[in-house]
Amino acid sequence: MAVKPRPEWIALAVAGAFAIGMPIALLLPGKAGKGAAQAPVPAPIGAGTMPDLARAYERPLFGGTEPAEAPADAPQLVGIVGRLNVDAVALVKASDGATRTLRIGESIDGWSLASLAIDAAFFTRGAERVRVPLPIGPDGGEAAPGEAGQ
Repeated sequence: MAVKPRPEWIALAVAGAFAIGMPIALLLPGKAGKGAAQAPVPAPIGAGTMPDLARAYERPLFGGTEPAEAPADAPQLVGIVGRLNVDAVALVKASDGATRTLRIGESIDGWSLASLAIDAAFFTRGAERVRVPLPIGPDGGEAAPGEAGQ
């Protein structure tokens, strides 16, 4: 093992003392630890302005407004069959009560099927565009599970 010359040992000792002493000096209270002024802790965001929880639950989750109701003469959507953007067709009840299948671009009662979504159909008549959702549950016209055939 080679013996290191004295200047290297002195430099090594000074660096070690600095590495140990500096964090301790910054953590100790007193003049040495007062180098930087502490920043004030900000108040929590929205403190004191929390909305009533019931009002928060009444708002729609996505979007700002409720969708507009479809006109009374718009076709009623009964179901969607097939793969969207491939071969899907809409099962639609006409104004005379008959059920038909419509492909995108076909019309019924003056309304043209513009597009299909997983839970709705979009119809156009002139410049008017409406979204007709699928009926859900007993109130929407579909039979609830266990009620089929009654």
